[in-house]
Amino acid sequence: MIAATLVQAMLVARVRAAVPEVAVFDAPPVRGLRPYVLIDTPALSDWGTKDAAGREGRVVVQAFDMGERPERLRDLAARVEAAVLGAPAELAGWRVASLVFLRGRIAREGEGRWVAVAEFRVRMLAVG
Repeated sequence: MIAATLVQAMLVARVRAAVPEVAVFDAPPVRGLRPYVLIDTPALSDWGTKDAAGREGRVVVQAFDMGERPERLRDLAARVEAAVLGAPAELAGWRVASLVFLRGRIAREGEGRWVAVAEFRVRMLAVG
């Protein structure tokens, strides 16, 4: 399995465990009822060394909700961020060297519709 798919699958599983009351998707849902979380496939590039393959990239996680104000979304975004940052260091043939929060924001998408976007950087090296 390619590194990007492994990272995405691991994050989907972690977020599902952290927020079981919310649907978590690895692709935009056709009919997703809010609230839900979308974990995009990471965009990875080479981060290898002389003797080990490596990948570095960005992972974007979005949480969607509805309401007059984004209070519930703020809580959901914080729980999702904690789940992502608590990811394991070992991942099926890869060692995660770092997984850090880069930036995030909450924005209105329309009348009563909100989105929280968080971007993370992941760096990993192949093991074995």
